[in-house]
Amino acid sequence: MAPPLLPSSVLFLLHIALLLLVPCSAQVGGSCSSERDCGTGLYCGSCPAAGRTKPSCIRNLAIQPTSIVKGLPFNRYSWLVTHNSFSILGEPSRTGVERVTFYNQEDSVTNQLRNGVRGLMLDMYDFNDDVWLCHSLQGQCYNFTAFVPAVETLKEVEAFLSENPSEIVTIFIEDYVRSPMGLSKVFTAADLMKYWYPISEMPTNGKDWPSVTDMVAKNHRVLVFTSDASKEASEGIAYQWSYLLENESGDPGIVPGSCPNRKESQPLNSRSASLFLQNYFPTMPVQNEACKENSALPQMAQACYAAAGNRIPNFIAVNFYMRSDGGGVFDVQDRINGLTLCGCNTIAACQAGAPMGACKDTGAPNQTPWSSSSTSSVNGNVYSGTIEFKTHPTAGASNTSTWSCFALLLSLLLTVKLFASFMH
Repeated sequence: MAPPLLPSSVLFLLHIALLLLVPCSAQVGGSCSSERDCGTGLYCGSCPAAGRTKPSCIRNLAIQPTSIVKGLPFNRYSWLVTHNSFSILGEPSRTGVERVTFYNQEDSVTNQLRNGVRGLMLDMYDFNDDVWLCHSLQGQCYNFTAFVPAVETLKEVEAFLSENPSEIVTIFIEDYVRSPMGLSKVFTAADLMKYWYPISEMPTNGKDWPSVTDMVAKNHRVLVFTSDASKEASEGIAYQWSYLLENESGDPGIVPGSCPNRKESQPLNSRSASLFLQNYFPTMPVQNEACKENSALPQMAQACYAAAGNRIPNFIAVNFYMRSDGGGVFDVQDRINGLTLCGCNTIAACQAGAPMGACKDTGAPNQTPWSSSSTSSVNGNVYSGTIEFKTHPTAGASNTSTWSCFALLLSLLLTVKLFASFMH
C-alpha cells in the first residue's frame, strides 16, 4: 500500500531544507579546495614556507573580546594591529609614477577593520601640498613611494566607526608632517574629531584607562598617538611613548627568546605606562613568508610577556595579518584575552558575568593558567603567574564539521528513500 502523499511530501521538503541548511564545512586546518569548503571566518589557503602545500582552512576573522567580556578598563584587553596598514599590495599608483617600494598588507583598511583589526599604523608625510600615507627615503616622501592622501584612509575609519557605534580604533602615526597643524587639519577633514579621545583624560603613571563602556558612552572611540613629541603641545596629540611601552620593531623584534624595548620607550617592565605595544614583523616584509612568521607568534608573545614583567601586549602589530598556517595571530589574540579576562584557554570559552575560570567547553583544554594563589599585581593586566601562549587545535570545531557532514549524508540517504517511495 502506497504511503499517504501529504506526510511524505512534507518530509521530503523538510529533508531538502536540511540539505540546504547544514553545510559540510571544514574548520581551521581542515582540507579545502575553495573558500566555500571552509566555515565562517575562514578562507582556503596554504603555507609553502612552513611546508604546508596542500590548501587548508585558515582564520581571517577576530573575535572582539569586548563582545564577550564587557566593561573592563581599556588596558585589560589585547587588540590586533596592522603594521603599515595603508601599504596594500596591488594598490594602484595615485601619482602617475610606478610605485617602487615594499608592501605590508593585502586588503583595504575597511576590510581590515571588518575582520577585527582595531589598531592602524600609518606613516604620514607632507607631500603634494597635503598629508599623504607613504614609505620614505631618509624621511621624505616621493612620488614612487606614495600611496594615498591620508584623509581618504581616515574617512574609511570614520565610516567604520559610524557603522559600528560600540567599536574603538587606535591609530599610531609615524609622523613626518611639518606643516602647521597638518595632522589636526586632516583629522578634521575626515570628520574624526567627534570621536577624539582628549589627551587631558589619558591616564599617566601607569594608571588604568577608563572602561570601554565609558569610552563608548562618551564617544571617545579614536585614540591617536604620534611619534613627534612636539605635537602634544602644538596640536593636542598624544606622544606615543608617554603612554605606551613598546618593543623593538623590525628584525630585532622577532629574535626568538628576546624582546628588547624600542629606544624611545621606557623598559618593558616599567610601570610608567599601562599600555604595551608588541611589534612582530621583519624589517623587510615578504608576503610568502608571512604565514610561517605569523604562526611563530606564540613563542614571541611568551618572550615579550616575560620581558614586560608578566604584562600582556595590549596591541600586537603584524604584517599580512591574515597569513598563517591555521589560526595565526587571531588564535594568539584569543588566547591572551581568554587567559587574562576570564582564566580560560580562549576568549571563545569566556562567559559573560561568570567567575574567573568558569569556561565553556570549546573542545580545547580550558584550565586556569596560573595557580590559585596567583593574583593580579598591577592594573589587572600584570600577573604573578606564568602564561603559556601556545595555541591548541580546536577539536570542538573539527567535531562540529564531522557531525555536519554526517547529518548531510544521513539527510541525503533519507531523501533518496523518500523519493523512491514516491516512485512506487
